[in-house]
Amino acid sequence: METILVVNAGSSSLKFQVFAISGSQDLDCLVRGQIDGVGMRPRLRAAAGDGAALIDKAFESNEIPDLEAAIFEAGAWLRETQKVDLVAVGHRVVHGGPDFVNPVRVDRDIIARLRRYISLAPLHQPHNLAPMRALLERRPGLPQVACFDTSFHRGHGALADHYALPLRFYEEGVRRYGFHGLSYEYVAERLRQIAPAVANGRVIVAHLGSGASMCAIAGGRSVESTLGFTALDGLPMGTRPGQIDPGVVLYLIMEKGMSPGAVQDMLYRECGLKGLSGVSNDVRELEASADPKAVFALDYFAYRVGLNAGMLAAAMGGLDGFVFTAGIGENSPTMRARIVQRLAWLGITLDAEANRERRTVISASESRVPVYVVPTNEELMIARHTLETLSKQDAFCSTKEKTAD
Repeated sequence: METILVVNAGSSSLKFQVFAISGSQDLDCLVRGQIDGVGMRPRLRAAAGDGAALIDKAFESNEIPDLEAAIFEAGAWLRETQKVDLVAVGHRVVHGGPDFVNPVRVDRDIIARLRRYISLAPLHQPHNLAPMRALLERRPGLPQVACFDTSFHRGHGALADHYALPLRFYEEGVRRYGFHGLSYEYVAERLRQIAPAVANGRVIVAHLGSGASMCAIAGGRSVESTLGFTALDGLPMGTRPGQIDPGVVLYLIMEKGMSPGAVQDMLYRECGLKGLSGVSNDVRELEASADPKAVFALDYFAYRVGLNAGMLAAAMGGLDGFVFTAGIGENSPTMRARIVQRLAWLGITLDAEANRERRTVISASESRVPVYVVPTNEELMIARHTLETLSKQDAFCSTKEKTAD
């Protein structure tokens, strides 16, 4: 059976899914898994598409010292035990910069060009590129496709796309890109099945996880996002501050004597919920804590979501639906309740029982704006884009061959 492997690589983890390609080019998830603790306490866990456990195995640190070793360990296990026949690999890449609007087949030149954006996404970009570089060296004949979190937002109008900087910087690529696009694209498609009338209207989708953002989607297309040039903007996140006065950064460098590298490290790793609470960057731990600073961090998060909802509703001239997705959005009824309280001015009312039971619709019947919980599936979007990209390329190559003949 021909399959596509989807890879989502982080700093110390490698998530993967395997999709089977049917005759009609539908995609069915066969395996989903991850290798955590890469280089420290590696652990491979995987389950079948129906949730049945397949493996839970720990390794010594030197057995899987880096992401390159992780991708080959996962691949070996898939070949030996699941008998998968890989025809392609799709990768999540956080930043596509100004050059990449659509998914693209990976080669050495593509990787070199994507390395330019490492400084714009230091928590993600180098790790996104590591597995594709390793596969290109070891299995050069295996097609790989890079799929970008920025692509879904590239249709933004000029007003949403620009910063109020000299125009030469925009031409160099300093612009508002937006991220989590693969998630938003999936949710927009899924909403068409759940509530087509709402999906054709004005919707705010809140992708709330360790990385968090919100997106204004009108008629199924992104029109505004809380994230901009980098993944530091917008909402507070697990370890990132969200929106911040640029003068704070200047103060830290000029008055506190911090180096740019030290400021970057602090902004990406020591701020957000972790910095505010001093307890944890994990909402589950904060919700279980009695520490007043943990409560404050949760209230701050909900407050900023509410503020940004107003901005996004203004960008669309109104609101027809609100969607929660991603780790916090899908799994924390208490955080959803905190946020909906902040949205009461929009006429939104929560159905407490529906919220506790994690139903798809969690708003009350009298709510002027319906509220949904829609689990995201970025991996499926990557698999679809990978298949589509290679199919177009194959058709193009076939046409060229026939012309040459």
